[in-house]
Amino acid sequence: MSDELEMLKSGDADAIAEVFSHHRDKLQRMVRFRLDRRLYGRVDTADVLQDVWLETSRRIEDYTSNPAVPFFVWVRQLAYQIIIDLHRRHLGAQKRNVSQEVSLGKSNCDTSVSIAAQLAGNLTSPSNVAMRGERLTRLREALDGMDEVDREVLALRHFEELGNNEVAEILGIQKTAASNRYVRALKRLKQVLEADSESAEFTE
Repeated sequence: MSDELEMLKSGDADAIAEVFSHHRDKLQRMVRFRLDRRLYGRVDTADVLQDVWLETSRRIEDYTSNPAVPFFVWVRQLAYQIIIDLHRRHLGAQKRNVSQEVSLGKSNCDTSVSIAAQLAGNLTSPSNVAMRGERLTRLREALDGMDEVDREVLALRHFEELGNNEVAEILGIQKTAASNRYVRALKRLKQVLEADSESAEFTE
């Protein structure tokens, strides 16, 4: 049994909080990336994380009684469910299959939109603003043309800053497959960015 799982199984609130705190930065990056930008002025990331913590505390025994996946993967699923609910509540999103989205490592937001917005968002100077829409369109086209899992691997590795092992665990694929998919997706995205003379630096 890992030290982390042992701390969770202890049932001690401080121990559980310590484990949760260890993953807080990764959860924060996920929430910021996946939360629809239209909610930025209405929903605070800190409030979402607080909701995730409360749900974790409420359901921790469900996890410790059957820890089928690493704790971070499990608590990340809780965060996704909360984000999906927020989107439905504030944006009137159509009801979707939450269990399927969670298993794929997806949220209620469109991954292509999130990635493109993050990259095109680098064009903020007056001379670049006019190019932002054009770049956004090219990025969306490139991302939409990718395999769905490739897009998710790219999002998880580059924007949520997760390791290859975590990505493989979240998506339910082999580690080698996750690595190969990342290289393939990154290569395609770089081709789009390199074609833009005003592109921001994009590193692995």
